[in-house]
Amino acid sequence: MIEGSTLLIALAFFVAALLYASVGHGGASAYLAVMGLLGIAPAVMRPTALILNLLVASVGAYQYIRAGRFSWRVFWPFALTSVPLAYLGGRVHLPAHYFEPLLGIALLFAALRLWVRKEDSTETLRPFVLGWALGIGAVLGFVSGLIGIGGGIFLSPLLIFLRWAETRQVSGIAAAFIIVNSVSGFLGLLQSHPPLPQALPLWALAVLVGGWIGADLGSRRLNLPWIRRALGAVLVVAALRVLAV
Repeated sequence: MIEGSTLLIALAFFVAALLYASVGHGGASAYLAVMGLLGIAPAVMRPTALILNLLVASVGAYQYIRAGRFSWRVFWPFALTSVPLAYLGGRVHLPAHYFEPLLGIALLFAALRLWVRKEDSTETLRPFVLGWALGIGAVLGFVSGLIGIGGGIFLSPLLIFLRWAETRQVSGIAAAFIIVNSVSGFLGLLQSHPPLPQALPLWALAVLVGGWIGADLGSRRLNLPWIRRALGAVLVVAALRVLAV
């Protein structure tokens, strides 16, 4: 018999995956928050969140790429430098009481920037700068490795702010960015043989269904203002989770 808490977690993961996938994210911060609130051991939380993050981001990337909402030209420079730095960041133990307040403030600022942005009927893109993309990818990869997430939650608002890609392209790029960084982080984590929960197959199914629905909505049906507001809400949730730790 499946325990009530297991089903509760599966439902929470389903909702989180749906919301996060609608803006091209994997939902790692939400999964960590849910597991932390329900008392799951930290040694189990990190590998579980990375696996679920990877699953949702993979579904999202497939949906966005299939819908033509992706730019390889913008994606590859970020991925090139982020992957090795994410691996290195995952091997560094930074005291939480130093990093978490700074992270929470940064996420809240990014959310505010998205919510107050004036909406235009058309999007005017700026020239893409390769050197800046390589440098930003390295920084985001290292930071992502430090805190154990895929990094899309940082990349999305930056791309929108810099106007290097269209909004729906940003979601597809972020999803693919999460995949490569989650894989890199998980490979580093495998060296310590982390424990995994028995309920992982059920939770994986929940996030796959939620992620599929959310990615389909985000890639095909939602209007641009809704996507930006949803991304802002996601950033606020992540910030509150970090600041509450």
